[in-house]
Amino acid sequence: MLKLFRWLLWLTVTLILLLVAGAVLIWYFAVRSLPDYNGSYEMAGISAPVEIVRSTENVPHIFGETDEDVFFALGVAHAQDRLFQLTVLRRAAQGRLSEIYGATAFPLDNLARRLGLQERAEASVAAQDSETLAALEAYSAGINEWIRQVNENAMGKGAPEFFLFPDQITYWQPADSLAILKLLAASSSRAVGDEVLRARLSLAWPEQGPAFLSPNDPVPAPYASLFPGARMAPPRRSLPENAYPDLRGFLHPGIGLGANGFAASSDRTAADGSLLANDPQTPLTVPGLFYLARLELTSGGAIGATIPGIPAIWSGRNQDLAWGLTPAAVDDADIHIEEVQPGASDRYLGLRGWTQFKTDSAVIRVLDGQSQRITLRETENGPLVPGIDPGLDDVIPSGHVASLSWTGLSREDRTMSALIGLMRSDSRETAAKAMEMTVAPALSATLADKGGVTQIIAGARPMRPDGHPTGGMMPSPGWLPEARWTGISSIADEADQGQLAPGMVLATEEGPDGLRRRRLAYLLMDREVHSRDSFIATQLDVVSPAARALLPLVGANLWFSGEPTEAGSPERQRQDALNLLAEWDGGMSEHLPEPLIYAAWMRELQKRLIQDELGPPAEDITQLHPAFIEAVFRNRNGASRWCNIVQSAPDEDCTTIARQSLDRAILDLTERFGPEVASWRWGDVHYVRQNHPALGGISGLGWIMNLTQAVSGGEYTLARSGLLGSGNNPYQAINGAGYRGVYDLADPDSSVFIISTGQSGHPFSSHYDDLAELWRRGEYIGMSLDPGLARAAAVGVTRLEPAQ
Repeated sequence: MLKLFRWLLWLTVTLILLLVAGAVLIWYFAVRSLPDYNGSYEMAGISAPVEIVRSTENVPHIFGETDEDVFFALGVAHAQDRLFQLTVLRRAAQGRLSEIYGATAFPLDNLARRLGLQERAEASVAAQDSETLAALEAYSAGINEWIRQVNENAMGKGAPEFFLFPDQITYWQPADSLAILKLLAASSSRAVGDEVLRARLSLAWPEQGPAFLSPNDPVPAPYASLFPGARMAPPRRSLPENAYPDLRGFLHPGIGLGANGFAASSDRTAADGSLLANDPQTPLTVPGLFYLARLELTSGGAIGATIPGIPAIWSGRNQDLAWGLTPAAVDDADIHIEEVQPGASDRYLGLRGWTQFKTDSAVIRVLDGQSQRITLRETENGPLVPGIDPGLDDVIPSGHVASLSWTGLSREDRTMSALIGLMRSDSRETAAKAMEMTVAPALSATLADKGGVTQIIAGARPMRPDGHPTGGMMPSPGWLPEARWTGISSIADEADQGQLAPGMVLATEEGPDGLRRRRLAYLLMDREVHSRDSFIATQLDVVSPAARALLPLVGANLWFSGEPTEAGSPERQRQDALNLLAEWDGGMSEHLPEPLIYAAWMRELQKRLIQDELGPPAEDITQLHPAFIEAVFRNRNGASRWCNIVQSAPDEDCTTIARQSLDRAILDLTERFGPEVASWRWGDVHYVRQNHPALGGISGLGWIMNLTQAVSGGEYTLARSGLLGSGNNPYQAINGAGYRGVYDLADPDSSVFIISTGQSGHPFSSHYDDLAELWRRGEYIGMSLDPGLARAAAVGVTRLEPAQ
């Protein structure tokens, strides 16, 4: 017995020592991939020594003799801190995520290959101007040189993720950066999703269904009337759980990106200098999409937010100009329904009769699985895209397929040249001229210089015939001449600011309700004079204009005015909830119960209004649509008919539905948080879980890699924090301002910025999440172009020497 005990003890100690040794070994090799910010490296591809001065927050300030050397060093910095992210973004654009993630990434790869993002990017390289080509080539060389340094000096594979995922890294090419930009363009657009949903609504309720998305517009002709005699696929009960691909590529087509951009000229500011603010809104991952950098170019210093893989500052400033980019509300894509010739699957109905598909094939390699060969088909309208939207199958008649026309399919896309030109511009006029080259995504560019502020819309817009059968609002028959685009026109116009006061401009991601824009306009016009601090307060505003608009309407006949009912009863809970909401200003603070009561009430209300009329499509509508609820409770165009539940015997009115919805919402919250209404907190459910797109889901690593933080705000606040809308916690925040910047041209070095995580993508780096808490609290870090300040606060200076 004693002998057995000794053997067990020896075995246990041995296993513990092996585990400790293994952990130490893993830690050692992982730490070796941390870059030495005080290192000196000989590198081919630069003409003279270059310095990368890292500020306290690890923001690289890059100083070189030529612009090409500076872009080279930006490539090095991106690769030092975000090498895995660089490769994942490239794989997402190329359709090669399955090679490292396996079969779960196949839908993303399938779509990227059908869109041909990489191929069209390669064709667009020749369309760039000479300065942009030089920047792309130098940037690519910088990434490749850092990869060479990693390989030759055994620097832990360059990123710890490569210990668990395949680490074959091909050399970077200029086309790779253009492909990532095309991926960003595809991710910015919601046009396809809106078309498909509107068609599904029309099929569910031809007379009123499309009014859900556009309650103030005339209801279009029924979608089914476009295909007389055709048999539509039966709608599914709901979309499968994996219908929306995860964010392993940080971006994917159709997610819809947003931003706010606003500016005030010097005669509207306290310090006699223009102000500009911008906050691009993206899915929140760790690391985030944005990376802060300062480039000292021959045209002057430029500082702001870059995107790894793209050698341009997306939002920032130089000595004379500040700029911020917002996706423009341009309907840049159309789905066409193509009829396939019976008995000949390789032919479709074109303008001149049955026409051969343009056909190619591609092989998608799958980790730990069989490679998949896919057939790529293209019509005169564009490529076939069967997986572009989860609900698309519901609206395709039998014997038909779907093709896509999209401005981003251009093979002469000069958007990268526009971004590089914008960064070098010294005035609003030269910036506007540079933005004329934009194709996709279409952008609202907010510009400020010492002379004033401007906002322009730049990009490509489809030209649809006047007799277009759907006006681009729903998929259209691809064989009709009147459904075809007649071309693409370039937009480079000054944006209409409506009734906004002179010296003010704004842009915001907007829907048919206009609530966010009205809130932003109100805050800008509420003060005669603005300061940097007032712009910061506006950028961080968490008052919900949707709550302010809807609660007086929905609760008009519910506010309690009699004696309190028995404590603990459902009626008393309703009274308590209504009393709280009656005194609430609409602020979606994480510390309050009112935002949670409001969100749960409106979620249940919308569900009850649409479920019986729309059927299966209602289960896939997870975002609140305030314009629809407002139209119903104001009975616009008879919209109150949505309040009656068709399957029930009595005729319900809107007050009844509002009360039932509130009671159900309170019951759900009580089961989760207890009966004391005043003790509920929005932050208990409204938190952002910033997952690492590769390692965050691996058991045991998630607690190291992922960040979880309670946040204020909501879907319609200026400090946007969109809701998941489904699952066990539909109130979880899934997107927000991945970057915030406020630029003060009266005192440029007092400008500030912040990103949602940290500069480094390495979990063992102190800069992995050091900015996350500042971002959550609404704080910023300084933005200076003063070389002396950068050097004085440097945590390291990396020196790049020309190879001998």
